[in-house]
Amino acid sequence: QVQLVESGGGLVQAGDSVRLSCAASGRAFSSYTMGWFRQAPGKEREFVAGISQYGGTTHYADSVKGRFTISRVNAKITVYLQMNKLKPEDTAVYYCAADRYTTPQAMGAGGMGYWGKGTLVTVSS
Repeated sequence: QVQLVESGGGLVQAGDSVRLSCAASGRAFSSYTMGWFRQAPGKEREFVAGISQYGGTTHYADSVKGRFTISRVNAKITVYLQMNKLKPEDTAVYYCAADRYTTPQAMGAGGMGYWGKGTLVTVSS
């Protein structure tokens, strides 16, 4: 089992950069594929980015490709989401998620085993 706690959200302006962090606790962090999802007001939760157990494979939603970067440091049991060139439409609660049995390419379909409580990112125009 793994517990996830996100941090780094806040109010920023369009064009700014923000880095989100997701600190994990529990055993065998490196056995989990990790991902970031987001949910905007009035919308369903959507996949943002995923990373494989040792960071060799990443996958992004088309809407963030080229602007966001997911990374992980297993020694620090932490996964990051670097968000650049933020747009107002990036405003959402961002959730960290973990699962042993998925891949970065497949996690868009949902079904992640563990979720954090989320951190709000608000991008003003």
